[in-house]
Amino acid sequence: MQTGDGGSAGTEADEALIIARGIATAVASEDGLTTIQVSLLEAVHAALTGVDIDFSGLEPLGPEALAQQLEQKPSAFRHRVVQDMVLGELVLRPIPSEVARRVEAYAQALGIDDRFVRVARRYAQGAFGLAWLDLQRSGFAEHWERARMDQLKTSVKLEHQLAAGVEDPVLADAWMGFAELAPGTLGRSVWDMYRSRGFGLPGSIGGASAYLAQHDFVHVIADYGTNLNGELEVFALIGRADPDPKGFAWLATLIGLFGTGYVADAGFFSGDLQERRLDSTEMHVRIADALRRGRNLCDRLGVDLLELDYHELATRPVAEVRAELGTDPKGAPATVVGSPGVFDRAGMSRIQQAHAASLEQGA
Repeated sequence: MQTGDGGSAGTEADEALIIARGIATAVASEDGLTTIQVSLLEAVHAALTGVDIDFSGLEPLGPEALAQQLEQKPSAFRHRVVQDMVLGELVLRPIPSEVARRVEAYAQALGIDDRFVRVARRYAQGAFGLAWLDLQRSGFAEHWERARMDQLKTSVKLEHQLAAGVEDPVLADAWMGFAELAPGTLGRSVWDMYRSRGFGLPGSIGGASAYLAQHDFVHVIADYGTNLNGELEVFALIGRADPDPKGFAWLATLIGLFGTGYVADAGFFSGDLQERRLDSTEMHVRIADALRRGRNLCDRLGVDLLELDYHELATRPVAEVRAELGTDPKGAPATVVGSPGVFDRAGMSRIQQAHAASLEQGA
């Protein structure tokens, strides 16, 4: 395959470079890519392609030229490229209008109708409320509509699953039973995670909903902390593991909530709009590795992780569940920069650390 400007895309490295050029051109503002964009895009691209590329000085590649190079690729592949562009623009605050329009032009050239392109355009226009409505429609609602109540062990109507603190005795009993399981099993490990942090059990007042509690099993399986940085990692993995591109809604929302302050409250989390969590190179590496692990899970399982019946797996050792699902360990880059595990004190928020310390003092 030949590039539109005479270059060759005959190898995976060539293809990775072409895609990088297109993404960089799409999300660059008038002054070029920001330092944060360069760091994040380099980390994500290296994790997903295995090719290290310096995004700071790439030759531009326009939408039609990129589309020509990727015309033989499946729609899902081109869709992910567009979402990488959206990721690159979401870390800008504010998003320049010309960047939002340019990403939209690339999406159209690639034949992709992606709702997150519209979300970013809303951000660029300052219409944060409309953007949040778009995010809800882009992934969360469909998740609830497909969820099975028997799988979630709940009697609460699905339209109420976003609400925290809804009493649900059936669900509470199921979670209470995890305390009786053997140490090291999935269910007991999730119970230990809840106890060490003082979390309310699902089904109890103040506890997570049945659906949102699904992601707590993933915290244990993927070995991610439960502070805000750990939430970014776990939802990056969950979102990319979803074979439906709408799974990107999780990462887009969490970035808007914790990374840029575009989203003030997602119903289940609330963020400090003054605290930007994606200014850190270390977090770029951690998110990139989570995306890599999620992509590999998607390739192996082909199912939404939030639709698995973890209650059926609760009695089995965590290591066995990881092996059955095909969960990759964290990559060396994420380990080097320090991605805390689910039971590491560094993976807890200050409030969670204080609760854990009080349990130790009372032991």
